[in-house]
Amino acid sequence: MTDSPSNIANPSNIEWDITDDLVPYEEALQRMEQRVQDIHDGTARELVWLLQHPPLYTAGTSADPIDLVDPDRFPVYAAGRGGQYTYHGPGQRVAYVMLDLRKRGRDVRKFVYDLEQWVINTLAEFNVTGERRPGRVGVWVDRGQGREDKIAAIGVRVRRWITFHGISLNVDPDLDHFSGIVPCGISEHGVTSLVDLGLPVTMHDVDAALRRSWNEIF
Repeated sequence: MTDSPSNIANPSNIEWDITDDLVPYEEALQRMEQRVQDIHDGTARELVWLLQHPPLYTAGTSADPIDLVDPDRFPVYAAGRGGQYTYHGPGQRVAYVMLDLRKRGRDVRKFVYDLEQWVINTLAEFNVTGERRPGRVGVWVDRGQGREDKIAAIGVRVRRWITFHGISLNVDPDLDHFSGIVPCGISEHGVTSLVDLGLPVTMHDVDAALRRSWNEIF
């Protein structure tokens, strides 16, 4: 039995939204919640929302309080997504991805894998080799001499087969802001960004690369 056209994902039907102003985290959560409901009900298209947040920490469902090193530094929000503590702030491209997995195979593991590949393909446009690591969700960069740093975090939530939350890719954030947490519960490795790697990349450059890479994966 084949899917009818209405049950087949169509990349051209995906809405893209870029918000230039810093978006408060609670406002972003409210918008995602509403959009997930609307997608489920068939009254809105799938959405990829590109934005930045003011400095803050988020706690995923697996967050260990001991990993919140400096709880008074920035606001801390319970995110409801999978994963542990992450940092969001200016200079970091957050992409919230709201897709209907009912039209995409109902495979959450594949969805997370595809998000990682989306980041990897985007980084490749800047001649950066992003890599996966067993047991560590996200995308990593080998700095040589046994050092590897995380350049992108991934945390997702799925409700009635509609996805939300997504990825955060470090373009040029203040990397010192990550020191208030143990990012994703991993203390033995650091964090990096495209600018930290010596690339004079703008947010506009990254957005264009994310758009180009999207259809290769989704």
